[in-house]
Amino acid sequence: MTGKPGRTARGGAQTSAGDLLDLVRSGRAVTRGALQQMTGLSRATVGQRLDRLFRAGWLREGAGGPVDSPLGGRPAITLEFDGSHAVVLAADLDTRHARAALLTLTGEILAERAGALVVEDGPEAVLDGLGRWFAELLTETGHAPEAVCGIGLGVPGPVDSVTGRVVQPPMMSGWDGYDIRGRLSRAFAEHTSTRTGTGTGTGIGPVPVFVDNDANLMAYGEQRTGYQDCRAFVLVKVSTGIGAGVVVDGAVYRGVDGGAGDLGHIRVGTEALCRCGSYGCLAAVASGGAVARRLTEAGVPAASGSDVRELLAAGHPEAAALAREAGRRVGDVLATVVTLLNPGVLMIAGDLAGTPFLTGVRELLYQRALPRSTAHLDVLTARLGERAGLIGAGALVVEHLYAPERVEERLTALGV
Repeated sequence: MTGKPGRTARGGAQTSAGDLLDLVRSGRAVTRGALQQMTGLSRATVGQRLDRLFRAGWLREGAGGPVDSPLGGRPAITLEFDGSHAVVLAADLDTRHARAALLTLTGEILAERAGALVVEDGPEAVLDGLGRWFAELLTETGHAPEAVCGIGLGVPGPVDSVTGRVVQPPMMSGWDGYDIRGRLSRAFAEHTSTRTGTGTGTGIGPVPVFVDNDANLMAYGEQRTGYQDCRAFVLVKVSTGIGAGVVVDGAVYRGVDGGAGDLGHIRVGTEALCRCGSYGCLAAVASGGAVARRLTEAGVPAASGSDVRELLAAGHPEAAALAREAGRRVGDVLATVVTLLNPGVLMIAGDLAGTPFLTGVRELLYQRALPRSTAHLDVLTARLGERAGLIGAGALVVEHLYAPERVEERLTALGV
């Protein structure tokens, strides 16, 4: 069988150093003997490839595992992914505020901050602000910039996953086609006042930046941390706008150019004007922004979805009634989504995620969807709350940088 240099196969299993790392990280093989058995490689070859991973600082030996041989003997030494050799920076942008965090490679948040960052101020100002936040997080935790292996960013708009640029975003004026990756990488370098990419964190070049839609990253974070066995997972974020993230067989489904999940701009037969310039979009009548507008018209001041969230938390009756009505409108659309995708989990997140909205969703969803599509469906609210996007962004970085096909390139760049 042919393939990349240094890769062979047994039963279709790839056996580069990156594939050995993947087997250990996934828990499918955590001893040298198990790696030999799964790959068909000799003991010496497994040892050579593991040695590169040890020298890079990516693997470490754990406690002794079960004895491999039925005849007894010494316990087999287990292998573990060393999540302490680097860190990840992540940020989640909403229309009027943002959150940023420093995470371990295993998804633990070490430090976090949140504050006002308004996307309408434009990418230069917003990304510079994130670069400053990142530098402050490193200072707070005592980590050097060189320890950062990558940056993940969630944005409230459709993203071309190849270029990392937003494509015609309705709520991000001035961002269309902007080089987010390049600017955020430069902002990080400027605010840390150091030349990045020379330590054991990045391995090569400037710190890599990964950009995705915020709902995609929230879905990825929630699915990976609480629902890994769910083969079809849907998260709907209802804040200033409405968007959905879909995870199928453990991978985010983005469509052909990043436009999958844009539920907010499905036409629902009303004459309301949407921020995208069209009439009758779901977001124009059922988003947090739409509910805020209706509350304001009724004499209850509310400027955004976050204001609606505060009113709901305070038990405001009119806010609850309008949230329930919005949930019914969204549930009507989700009946089609559930019938099409047949997910095991439908999760509601964002400013309106709460009992009134969820009740409205369930009322219309179960009424309109096929019974077979909802027989094994869990409809619930987000577990991770506002941290879901940060955890998803961190996981996106790690899964890319430590994917088998990427590991060989990074090991070579590190000189091991």
